[in-house]
Amino acid sequence: MSGYLTGVLVVLAFNVIAAYAVYLPMAAGQLNLGIAGFMAIGAYGAAFLTNEYGWSMLAAVPVASAAAGLVGLVIGFPVLRTHGIYLALATFALGQVIAAVFLNLEVVGGAAGYTLSAYAGPYVVFAAAIGVVLVMLYLSRTRFALYLTAVKSDPTVADLMGISVRGVQVAAFALGAMVAGFGGAFYALHYNFVEAQHFNVLLSVFTVLYVLFGGAQTVWGPLAGAMFFTLAPEALRFGEQWRYAIFALFIILFMAIRPQGLITTSLFQGFRRRSNEASP
Repeated sequence: MSGYLTGVLVVLAFNVIAAYAVYLPMAAGQLNLGIAGFMAIGAYGAAFLTNEYGWSMLAAVPVASAAAGLVGLVIGFPVLRTHGIYLALATFALGQVIAAVFLNLEVVGGAAGYTLSAYAGPYVVFAAAIGVVLVMLYLSRTRFALYLTAVKSDPTVADLMGISVRGVQVAAFALGAMVAGFGGAFYALHYNFVEAQHFNVLLSVFTVLYVLFGGAQTVWGPLAGAMFFTLAPEALRFGEQWRYAIFALFIILFMAIRPQGLITTSLFQGFRRRSNEASP
């Protein structure tokens, strides 16, 4: 495998993990624009534990991921009292605050960044992304996925059915933060360097776009969206300086035609209907 292809696939792996971190709270009707902040917690947590305490990667990554999830759990209760655009603004501010803390924290390099000694190779990153996808597929077949759908569709009805709406929302928010921390930890370990400037609002916005473009109705949507946003610009390299203009134009046209995203529930239902008709 060439170095170029390996680099593209590594970026794809990180984008897939980040997309599912956004997808979990979005499946419960929550728009999290602070996902980059939780990635920063995972990145700096894994970097600090491996550098200062000599922890192995196998020990540092779960702890850093759990730390991001714990922050999401603690912050989720007050933040999720807001809804809609106010929730988006609150999570946006949260991400900025987390990044600012690490930017001014001298123990992890501050604005100069933080160099790591431990290293996670490309195939380790690939395995991490595949693991996240498999976990998401498993969750999509559990009762928790039904709770997420019910809470997103109609919180009042879900509450009348005995579902703890706030509990489900906070759980989805915290799990998304944990997945983001997981991806951030491997990001730091793969590139051997982490800086707070990388975990900015654009990272959060682009990650949300992966899910919106791929479709938030099914568990396959984030994967499709991440693949498109990662691979399409590379496929359009023949356009040279026009490739991003072509890419943006395609997105505008596509979203005008399919505002619900690339992969939807009705699409899967259509496939199942045609397969049933074709079977004897």
